[in-house]
Amino acid sequence: MQQQREPSASESFFWPSVWAIALHVLVFGMLFVSFAMTPDLPPAKPIVQATLYQLKSKSQATTQTNQKIAGEAQKSAARQTEVEQMEQKKVEQEAVKAAAEQKKEEAAQKAEESKKADEAKKADEAKKADEAKKAEKAAEAKKAEEKQLADIAKKKSEEEAKKAAEEEAKKKAAEDAKKKIVEDAKKKAAEDAKKKAEADEAKKKIADDAKKKAAADATKKKAQEAARKSAEEKKAQALADLLSDTPQRQQALADEQGDEVAGSFDDLIRARAAEGWTRPPSARKGMTVVLQIGMLPDGTVTSVSVAKSSGDGSFDSSAVAAVKNIGRLTEMQGMKPSDFAPYRSFKMTFTPEDLAL
Repeated sequence: MQQQREPSASESFFWPSVWAIALHVLVFGMLFVSFAMTPDLPPAKPIVQATLYQLKSKSQATTQTNQKIAGEAQKSAARQTEVEQMEQKKVEQEAVKAAAEQKKEEAAQKAEESKKADEAKKADEAKKADEAKKAEKAAEAKKAEEKQLADIAKKKSEEEAKKAAEEEAKKKAAEDAKKKIVEDAKKKAAEDAKKKAEADEAKKKIADDAKKKAAADATKKKAQEAARKSAEEKKAQALADLLSDTPQRQQALADEQGDEVAGSFDDLIRARAAEGWTRPPSARKGMTVVLQIGMLPDGTVTSVSVAKSSGDGSFDSSAVAAVKNIGRLTEMQGMKPSDFAPYRSFKMTFTPEDLAL
């Protein structure tokens, strides 16, 4: 069963107010018409109630008295009519005033009712506005909730997409790493094979170089030994010749043999230096280093320094070390002071070819 709506305050006073206003309008209209249609009344005539007695004989005094009484009665009647008209007018004015008061009261009541109706309307509108505001807030809250749910769903979707992308990236990275490991393994195997081949080649070359060096060292040592023996033989022969001949002959032979012994000692120094020389990688043909050498009469090498560099420090150092490694030349023992004098401090030139003997 549908619930009947209770009429509001403005609706409850509406029709009574309408009927009251219509009734007042009708009353004022009738009053206006009655005033407009009322004819002008003739002057009121005094009502004289007098009993006239016809007398056959009247005296003049009686007649005057009667006329006076009649005049007084006429005046009294006129005054009575005027009073009645004034009373009537006063009643009509009171009615108009009462109607005006009633109209004013009705207008005030209408204004009050209108005010109440406006207040009720405003209250209703305020209530509706409040309800609309509440509905709007509810809609906004619902919209915010929907947006929050949408954001959560979007965030979840993005996280899932990100997670899937990360998983895919990890999978791809793992595949790439595996592929790289295989490629690196292949590359390393190839490099190891290449290094092994190079190492084998280097070992083979080292072995060949060692064999060549051993052969060269043997040949050099043999040549050095032969040179040493030849020098010793020459020296012995020179000494024998010096001891077996006349003093003049001995002097001549000494001078002659001195030059030969000096030349043979230079060769001997080069040969002995070559024995202890270690060839540096930078040594090339055409290099020349001049060394300043100091020796004692017993053949001991006391000092070695570079007088003129070859331009290659490694080769210069190797030549200095090779001469220092000679230590002492026993072959120079017993030489005459005049023969030894040039070897106390002298310069000697070395080349890679000299030291490689």
